Amino acid sequence: MTTGRLSVPPGRAGRLSLTARLETARRGAGLLDRKLRLLRDELARRQSAAELAAERWDRCQADAQRWLLRAGLLGGQHAIRLAADGQFADVTVTDAVTMGIRYPATATCTIPAPATWDGPALAQARRAHRDALAAAVQHAVAARALHVIESEALATRHRLRAIQDRWIPQLEQALAQVSLAVEELERADAARLRLAMGRAVTPPEPREEDI
Repeated sequence: MTTGRLSVPPGRAGRLSLTARLETARRGAGLLDRKLRLLRDELARRQSAAELAAERWDRCQADAQRWLLRAGLLGGQHAIRLAADGQFADVTVTDAVTMGIRYPATATCTIPAPATWDGPALAQARRAHRDALAAAVQHAVAARALHVIESEALATRHRLRAIQDRWIPQLEQALAQVSLAVEELERADAARLRLAMGRAVTPPEPREEDI
């Protein structure tokens, strides 16, 4: 039996099948709704963390630029090139998992000690840039985590709407049609049964030779 785009067994088996599928769809919608609420709470926390990280990054990079300018004015570009000794920072990102969603949660930034001696202005510029680098790493982690949670919340909302707005109504309509067909079949069976029972209990008409 085909009801709309659904293929279901005929009769009572179809009604049982649709009832089970409808219950599963409603249970799935409930789980998605709960997940979406939790994601929205997490999203609010991640949004706040991302905003704070962005503000700190803006302050640190502005401070680093100011100290770099001062160091350049006092020591010249040659001193700045010498201070850049070619060492690299090491960044370690730790992931977290929420409701099966993996996203970057924290990061540590390790910067090696300078190999050359700095004057006061360059030393302050170096410290400002170390702080700016650490702030940039934290900002990147917070922004990425926010993006992952946002994407999962959007996908969950779309899945929930698909179930609530399309799948459940389609199942309900199909169940109503199948139930109506089963009820009509049951009424027809009951009518035939009553007719058969009525014939069984009605005595036969007497024949003329029996009178």
